[in-house]
Amino acid sequence: MPYCKVKNANMYYEEIGIGKPIIMIHGFTPDHRLMSGCMEPIFEGNSDWRRIYLDLPGMGQTKDYDKICNSDDMLEAVIDLIEALIPNQDYLIAGESYGGYITRGIINRHIDRIRGVALICPLIVPEHERRILPEHFVVHYDREFIDTLSEEQINDFSANQVVLNEYNWKRYSKEIVAGCKIADYDFLSKIQRNYVFSTNKDGLVFDKPTVFTLGRQDAVVGYIDALRIIENYPRATFAVLDRAGHNLQIEQAVLFESLIRDWLERVQESGF
Repeated sequence: MPYCKVKNANMYYEEIGIGKPIIMIHGFTPDHRLMSGCMEPIFEGNSDWRRIYLDLPGMGQTKDYDKICNSDDMLEAVIDLIEALIPNQDYLIAGESYGGYITRGIINRHIDRIRGVALICPLIVPEHERRILPEHFVVHYDREFIDTLSEEQINDFSANQVVLNEYNWKRYSKEIVAGCKIADYDFLSKIQRNYVFSTNKDGLVFDKPTVFTLGRQDAVVGYIDALRIIENYPRATFAVLDRAGHNLQIEQAVLFESLIRDWLERVQESGF
């Protein structure tokens, strides 16, 4: 299996395709399947991109991460991986939730090498009590299907999802729950106690093609905090989607895929 030994971790990753590299960074607790599940359908029949899906420390199959203590260390591990796999190359990044937080840290370090960024329900404010969040509620409920699930499954499914139907359940189980089941929760609790970067990562202006996909019903990270940094991204599309919670990429798959394809077209148009 593909591993890359960096300073403070042995990072698991998967590569698909050849061409220009895209680093894919999942959110907190799941693994790389969160990103490959939503991104790979977009690249069917397209060989122009080298997709690199990683498992963050404490998640998925990454190993030997005991020395990592905070988000600064997580950021360093990802940057070390990038330097090992694509040294001195320009690249794109796509980051979801906590992966979006890590992505903004990488921008600060590699702003001259990053040619475009996609942020999926990105974590903007790490301190939960400071986030501006909508109340969680379910927009659509397929009662006939939901009645086939156990009470435990229903409680888990409805905690963050806002569209409860069979399609979303199958993808949620395969792309998110499967990774959560193998996460190192003791380690992740330590990271959550040290969640905030030691320096502000939102001071730079990033003027390359960017897309923010935000869930109007996202009660985990919200959408308003992302709009507050809109002027930092003069080439960004900001899309706030109805009928979408924190797993927007599943609940609004058609719109999501369209927005990512548009982003890739804008990146290519810019000369990458």
